[in-house]
Amino acid sequence: MIHFDRFVLANGLRVLVHQDVSTPMAVVNVLYDVGARDEDPAKTGFAHFFEHLMFGGSINIPVYDDPLQLAGGENNAYTTNDLTNYYCQLPAENIETAFWLESDRMLSLAFSKKSLEVQRKVVSEEFKEHYINKPYGDVWHKMRELVYTTHPYKWMTIGKELKHIENATLEDVKAFFYKHYNPANAILVVAGNVELQQVKNLAEKWFGPIPSGEKYNRNLPQEPVQTAPRFLEVKANVPLDALFKCWHIYPRTDDRYYTADLISDILSGGASSRLYQNLVKEKQLFSSIDCSHMGSTDAGIMVIEGKLVKGVNIKDADAAVMEELKKLQQEGIAASELEKVKNKTESAMAFEDMTVMNRAASIAMYELLGDADLMNKELEKYKAVTTEKIAEQCKVIFNENNCSTMYYLSSN
Repeated sequence: MIHFDRFVLANGLRVLVHQDVSTPMAVVNVLYDVGARDEDPAKTGFAHFFEHLMFGGSINIPVYDDPLQLAGGENNAYTTNDLTNYYCQLPAENIETAFWLESDRMLSLAFSKKSLEVQRKVVSEEFKEHYINKPYGDVWHKMRELVYTTHPYKWMTIGKELKHIENATLEDVKAFFYKHYNPANAILVVAGNVELQQVKNLAEKWFGPIPSGEKYNRNLPQEPVQTAPRFLEVKANVPLDALFKCWHIYPRTDDRYYTADLISDILSGGASSRLYQNLVKEKQLFSSIDCSHMGSTDAGIMVIEGKLVKGVNIKDADAAVMEELKKLQQEGIAASELEKVKNKTESAMAFEDMTVMNRAASIAMYELLGDADLMNKELEKYKAVTTEKIAEQCKVIFNENNCSTMYYLSSN
């Protein structure tokens, strides 16, 4: 059970406080309710671009890292299709430095042509290195476009096309900042060796004077139900043929999400899982295979991806995957197999919450989903999954009309 207190400043900033006196450290985590799904389809990659720009200095602080390092702190950030999260950890006695830094860049990011050009270059290089020049680098660009016809999950966090960032103007960047980076659209979590009243005072002092900004109201186009299988074949200069199969699943707050999550573990949670045992070890069709899901806020996707053993026909490999899924649909699973993946999930959740930094990020994420206390109820939701629910959802999810398949073939 993770305990926390919650209050809201007059400007709309939600503040959550989690005290842990067993550590000398404190974490200040600022989550902005903006991700790649909130971008203009003609100007993608902006949420991720901002993750870089936010370290480019604010009006009163030219270099973000310097004062933080002097205070013994470290920081980082990440962007997803759903959110952008900034966090720093430092000795608790120096916590005010983090408040000063985070509030200053929320209030007054330094928009200079120089900072824009520097970060544009960094992001462009990242795009080329990871998504253009790397083997299999374009897989998820292609796969998302195949799976999503309507919802903005159809582009990746890095952006749909490199030119969207290459062509971004200072005006574009400012407009995105003022729309999303404000107290009304943010959640502040302070965790570690802190006290509630101390955090209240610091939050009022540093964030209280920032104008609220407008609360961004999300109104995204919803993905229609897929009614026929989709297929794409790609040839590329890669060492091994690869198979990718995707099925639409549920939003993060839907109770069926937990069933889908456990199904992915049954199929590929480690060396004793079904796909590994049957398709890697026994039949030796794949050199590696994995089943996962995106864990996204809106309705996401379940994915099976595998690299084939050289010389194996991809249609045979595909048929073998489908055979495993059919077996699950027809025979279901034993209570002992379900219990095993539930236990594994429970220990993974406990392990994840060991660090104060992870706990701060979890509190922020669940608050964004609608209620920070959800994280204390999740284990019960996993425990409530039955073998009947697994069997039922295997039939629903792995329906052939809900499937998108890509053969990514080696041209060598």
